[in-house]
Amino acid sequence: MGLVTGEPGRGTFVRHQAGYDGPEPSRALPVPRVADLSFNQPLAHGQADQLRLALRALSSSGGIESLLRQHPPGGRAHDRAVVATYLLDRAIDAAPAEVVLTGGTQQALDCVLRALTRPGDVLAVDALSYPGIRLLASQHGLDLAPVPVTPTGPDLDALERLCRVRRVRAIYTIPTVHNPLGWVLDREQRLRLAATARAHDCVIVEDGTYAFLEAAPPPPLRALAPERTCYVAGLSKNVATGLRFGFAVVPARHVEAVTRSLRAASWGVPGLVVAIATGWMADGTVARLERARRRDAAARQDIARAELAGLDVTAHPVSYSVWLGLEAHQRPDHVAAVLAREGILVSTADAFATGPSRPRALRLALGTPPLDGLGPALRRLRCAIEAIPP
Repeated sequence: MGLVTGEPGRGTFVRHQAGYDGPEPSRALPVPRVADLSFNQPLAHGQADQLRLALRALSSSGGIESLLRQHPPGGRAHDRAVVATYLLDRAIDAAPAEVVLTGGTQQALDCVLRALTRPGDVLAVDALSYPGIRLLASQHGLDLAPVPVTPTGPDLDALERLCRVRRVRAIYTIPTVHNPLGWVLDREQRLRLAATARAHDCVIVEDGTYAFLEAAPPPPLRALAPERTCYVAGLSKNVATGLRFGFAVVPARHVEAVTRSLRAASWGVPGLVVAIATGWMADGTVARLERARRRDAAARQDIARAELAGLDVTAHPVSYSVWLGLEAHQRPDHVAAVLAREGILVSTADAFATGPSRPRALRLALGTPPLDGLGPALRRLRCAIEAIPP
């Protein structure tokens, strides 16, 4: 039930409930909120005006009536083609027919796992990973197999051993700007991961949610092993979390199964959302927002490096997350409770752990506070943590 937490060598403790340890976007605080560092919802100045302009343009377009009609599950051919063209900038050359439109990346993950796995299947996943994958594995009855992590990526030797001793059905991975650790796998690591998947006939589920933050990444796994890789991403972090637009790029032989699982879950994506999202992809708005996000993320990391200097910090230099290691006497749930009393909401390592090991760490999401409020919030966070007695 998540009411206790254990730490090797220290014992079992009743968990404080103030810290964020699940995929919900917000938690109540006992005092007025100073900063939400638990969930990334970046928005740029002027995005509301962009939405107004898009809605006005749609209202005067000749095809507005089509938005009131049901679109086919997975999207219309024209809309899939727009997404396929957009993905060329990510080195993904996919046919429009291989693109399935979804209501966000989480739904893309859900549909892929629903279509390609069965209850009891083994899903290999980094020992620290996106919290939503743990929730989906539970919903689908999958057996999560945590792969130890290193400072530069998953332990690929351990992944190979896991695939030799267990029948791994799928490997879930975030190779570009990992959540929460920020790594970017190099080309050799990607080739090796793809080779392991081929040798053991595993499906690769590649999460590209934050890939836009790396301006020149190595080729995605979808480009290196297209016959077995399902690439999922969306517009939550590069455009707006409220848009709820995503997509899955899947091998042609799996398109029907993934589309069928989408139809069973929700039939498809609302036409209005698709029209806004694909319109912004086609006219360059998404690309401009992504460039602005990279500048914004770099500025926020500069602030974090200055305010947290000397602490145990792991982060990609152009990202919206910081992994903050704690001292030996500091339990993450207790630290989160202390910060909550200061009006600061954070995530504990529990949210990201896919196995029994719970690192003594916090994940700080830098994308939600206003830029001029981030430094003071991190300063207050640091003072509160350093004031915790041994």
